[in-house]
Amino acid sequence: MTVAHNTALSRYEMKTGHGLAIAVYHQHGDRRVFTHTEVPPEDEGKGYASQLVKEALDDTRRAGLKIQPACSFVVAYVRRHLEYRD
Repeated sequence: MTVAHNTALSRYEMKTGHGLAIAVYHQHGDRRVFTHTEVPPEDEGKGYASQLVKEALDDTRRAGLKIQPACSFVVAYVRRHLEYRD
């Protein structure tokens, strides 16, 4: 599945079989603060949130920005993937 960066809504999006998974952020200077991750209930537990967050964090790095997790899912993801710690 493809992840798209919707800059107008400050979020990353991924279409799933049952709707849209999103990872919302706020830009603060050289940081993206990730505040919310959501997957349609029917698609929970299928790894979509991890795929979405990985792509969002990789894109943030490519943009030369730092990552600040504020959403519980992103906090847990960064704890498991130390390469994203800032």
